[in-house]
Parts: sequence; C-alpha cells; structure tokens
Amino acid sequence: MTYSVKEIFYTLQGEGRHTGRAAVFCRFAGCNFWSGREQDRAEADCNFCDTDFIGTDGQNGGKFRTAAALATAAKVLWTGNGTPFIVCTGGEPLMQLDSPLIKAFQAQGFEVAVETNGSLICPPEIDWICVSPKNLNKLVQTSGDELKLVYPQDAVKPEDVAGLDFRHFYLQPLDEAGADHTAATVQYCLKHPEWQLSLQTHKILGID
Repeated sequence: MTYSVKEIFYTLQGEGRHTGRAAVFCRFAGCNFWSGREQDRAEADCNFCDTDFIGTDGQNGGKFRTAAALATAAKVLWTGNGTPFIVCTGGEPLMQLDSPLIKAFQAQGFEVAVETNGSLICPPEIDWICVSPKNLNKLVQTSGDELKLVYPQDAVKPEDVAGLDFRHFYLQPLDEAGADHTAATVQYCLKHPEWQLSLQTHKILGID
C-alpha cells in the first residue's frame, strides 16, 4: 500500500488527554467527511474543520510506498528521550492507517495514537484511541481511551455520547470565526463534571 501523507512534524500535543506531551504528528491526506474544498463545506458531514489535509505538499509530506519507509521518516523527527509518541491524524487517518503501518511505527519504538472521527473501526494494535464524533449516524468506533467532542455542534451533542465506553471525556470549544464558545463549554463542564475541558493550547501558544 502507498500512504499519502500531507505532513509529518514534531511538536507538543495541544489538546486532550496528552496536552503538553512531545509528539510526532503524521497527518494523512484525505477525509471521508469532507473533500477539503471550500465549495463543499456546507454539505459536508463535518463543516467546521480547520485543517488542510489536501495533497502531500506539506512539511515532510509525500507518498510512501511502504509502511517501513513512512515509519522511518517519522522516527527521524523524534529528537527526545523516553518513549517516542506518534499521533496519526488527518483528515481521517483510518482511511490509510492499517495494521502493517501501526506495527512498523511500533517497531521504531513509537507509542501509536490515532485521532479519528469514529466512522471506521480502529485496528486492534493502536495504543491510544481518541474519537472526535462529527456524525452520530456514522459513529461505529464507540469505545476507546478518549472521546473529544467539539462543542457546540448540531450533529452530536454531549448527551448523545456520554454513555459510550471511553476512559476520558473531553469537551472542546468550537473554533469559529466571530464567536467564542469557551464560556459555554466551561459552564457545561461545571454542570456535567463527567466532562473535562480541552483547549487548543497550540493555538493559544502559537505553535504548530
């Protein structure tokens, strides 16, 4: 399988359970909820995405012919000690992230995390599953380590997913031009303490 990757970079995880943790991010090209083209946004299953996942022209991006080649390219970027950590994201990473690639990452020493919209079942080898639902009718990955819900959104409400089998539940304010949803998210977490607040600290700090 050839893997199409938008970008690979080393930074700090900015949100959710692993906020502040050094990580290599591998952003796969493509998504099954939105084409990435602005003209299609209004009709997309996820119409508030703020990520460029089109093509392979980003930092260290490209087409990788083998799992080993991609895993090696990612490992070069890990500059720290301790357990290497890789976050597979997109777009929708599970359109490409398969068992051979996960095992290749792990062979390089990586703990492998995925950030997915939950519309595809995760391979069993993944070490950390973070689901961020965008369409309740297409949600099939209903268990994992972390559920991170963008709030507010019309398609999925916190009460729709609060009973699912996840270890951690995070509510993250929708990043929307002309509106700040932080206060409303804080108030929801205070009234429903099973939810924890997740902020996009990478945007606050101005890092990738």
